[in-house]
Amino acid sequence: MHFIKSTLEFISRAFSISSVPITSWSSSKPNIIFPRFDTFLFLCLGLFLFGLGESILVVSQNGVTPWTVLAEGVANKIKIGIGLSTFIISCTVLVFWVPLKLKPGLGTIMNIIIIALTMGGAIPLLYFLNEIFNPIFLSFFGTWLIGLGSGIYLIANLGPGTRDGLMTGLSKKYRKPISIIRFSIEFFVVFIGWLLGGTLGIGTIIFAVFIGPFVALSLKTVALLKK
Repeated sequence: MHFIKSTLEFISRAFSISSVPITSWSSSKPNIIFPRFDTFLFLCLGLFLFGLGESILVVSQNGVTPWTVLAEGVANKIKIGIGLSTFIISCTVLVFWVPLKLKPGLGTIMNIIIIALTMGGAIPLLYFLNEIFNPIFLSFFGTWLIGLGSGIYLIANLGPGTRDGLMTGLSKKYRKPISIIRFSIEFFVVFIGWLLGGTLGIGTIIFAVFIGPFVALSLKTVALLKK
């Protein structure tokens, strides 16, 4: 009973997190070009887990994240891999930072590179998972990995990903809530991706519903490392 009570209290505190925790390995400034080795290591680990989670959602064939719906659609149309498609889309989004006067950090650049490389390398190797595990399980597991990776790379504090930067930049420019901006962007990319042949399914819904709680749990769990 004590374990269950402690677990429920931990989850409750995790959901109440309103800012990214600071740990001993968090960068003091997001625009540092040469961070400490441990900070850079955690950044890369978080982005790798993020890309691995995205890859598992792809091989589940049960629906993917909104931006990967677009990446799949683009990949299908111009006959390239999803990893390369993800890289091209991320670079394109980065261009939209210019009129918003946003400055990319090291984390922004590594976000583009590591996630694309991880997806390009992992997806061909992970299709066997679809023969072993239920697609619903893979959808939850992939979403959890993305949440875990997000928590780790956010705490590293080396700059936002291209999509997050676009979201916060548009929110600031047009003075609209982030929730509305995020919904609008993701609805648009899902719709375009679906028209291009991207996979929209139950996994997409699972991601939309559970990514917030999984990121919150990740932030709380990873923050314990500072103690």
